[in-house]
Amino acid sequence: MSDDESYELLGFDNVLLPVGDLDEAVNFYERAGFTTGFRLDEAGIALLKVGGETPGILLRQEHEFGHRPPPWPSARLWVEVPDARTAARVLTDAGIPLLDEPSAVATGWTVEVADPWGNVLGFTDYSKRPELGRRL
Repeated sequence: MSDDESYELLGFDNVLLPVGDLDEAVNFYERAGFTTGFRLDEAGIALLKVGGETPGILLRQEHEFGHRPPPWPSARLWVEVPDARTAARVLTDAGIPLLDEPSAVATGWTVEVADPWGNVLGFTDYSKRPELGRRL
């Protein structure tokens, strides 16, 4: 790399998650509180919005990918919410089972769920360290 070239991480673009059925996946994630930014069914993708940020979660249909439990340990995608314990109640009311009850972490609370293909999503808050969280 020459001195006039720059390599720096500018931020997230999108997080890609493999799913076996795009309709089922979009339904699951909408019940979990995400909104669909766009769908391109012919390409087998749908972009889910995460708050007001431009990057999102890109669901990519993999036709041979069946339902499976989450591998342990596995990569996890956590999103910030105002209150993770409230998120747990909303998720449960939407028929989405929690992987475990909400638990305390150094910055607040977190709770995790898995989609039908084993992708693990966490919902975390900064109730103990609000100065580190997003400004609401």
